[in-house]
Amino acid sequence: NTIEFSGALHATIVKQVLLKNPSNYTLAYNVILVGRDAHDFSLLKGNTVTIPAGRQGFVNVEFTIRFLHPAEAVLLLISNKVDGIDGATMTFSLKAEVKSIEPLGIIRCRSPCYEL
Repeated sequence: NTIEFSGALHATIVKQVLLKNPSNYTLAYNVILVGRDAHDFSLLKGNTVTIPAGRQGFVNVEFTIRFLHPAEAVLLLISNKVDGIDGATMTFSLKAEVKSIEPLGIIRCRSPCYEL
């Protein structure tokens, strides 16, 4: 699965990954960001998530577009044993790109084009 972050340069984008637990046991995951641009992504609620039996949980990933080049990383969810049960390891590809450039400000000046 790929999660895409796209927007204007310097925009901050938050995406939410929905995790469902259909089992009768609580599942817990360590959340890790790896890859070339992993340092540009961040986890808003820490690096662990616990999903009670029959419920759902969320992982919030934030990205601020700082450069014009596309950014890539991988979101890894590695299971912790809870109640003696391991969940499946999950991976998500994170891709980000600039869709537009908005000026931060405009400076107007008047000057001669040349001088003799």
